[in-house]
Amino acid sequence: MIPDSRTRRRIAARFRRRGDRIYIHGKLATDPVYAATARAIAGRRLPLLDIGCGLGLLGHYLHSCGALDEYVGLDHDQRKIAMGRDAAERAGLGDAIALREADAATPQPVRGHVAMLDVLHYLPRERQSELLAFAVDHLADDGVLVLRNVIRDGSWRYRATVWEEKFIEAVGWIPGGAQYFPTEDDIRQVLEPRGIHVDFRPLFGRTPYNSWLMTASRG
Repeated sequence: MIPDSRTRRRIAARFRRRGDRIYIHGKLATDPVYAATARAIAGRRLPLLDIGCGLGLLGHYLHSCGALDEYVGLDHDQRKIAMGRDAAERAGLGDAIALREADAATPQPVRGHVAMLDVLHYLPRERQSELLAFAVDHLADDGVLVLRNVIRDGSWRYRATVWEEKFIEAVGWIPGGAQYFPTEDDIRQVLEPRGIHVDFRPLFGRTPYNSWLMTASRG
């Protein structure tokens, strides 16, 4: 499920700016969350709603793996959505990869898989529970919720991640920066009463950061 270098270059080439192409090729080659998402939804061909989709790279990746037929991405960043739409059109995937400039909790006519990759901690604590409930509302009976997020656990990895997030805020990539890093219990307390079975595992990759992968489904 990991696209080879040629496929990664083809995805990156869909974006117009050279700096973006270099970044995208490197991210697809090194970030384990894309392959982890493909594995999590394997064998269940449902639409996927990507909350906080950025450029829509997850959609490009999953299509290149043959794992997905329909992808809807939501993000409030107008610039990223415009870049992602342009790349999808250049690839002939304008119908298959739909990117929408919208608040993360704008209801969508989609029921299937749901992904939230590195999103929660950019919201205040009270909005995180609302967004998790929104995700459950868009989850099909046999769909999978895939969440990657920093977990607040006091570890050295957590402290390293806090410093990284301060840098991201300083350079302006994520305006406003991190608001609240949830604990594992914060997430479970929202999902489990709704009948969602949750599994957590570390997804550090080759980084010092405290990233965890959560996969969840009904029953």
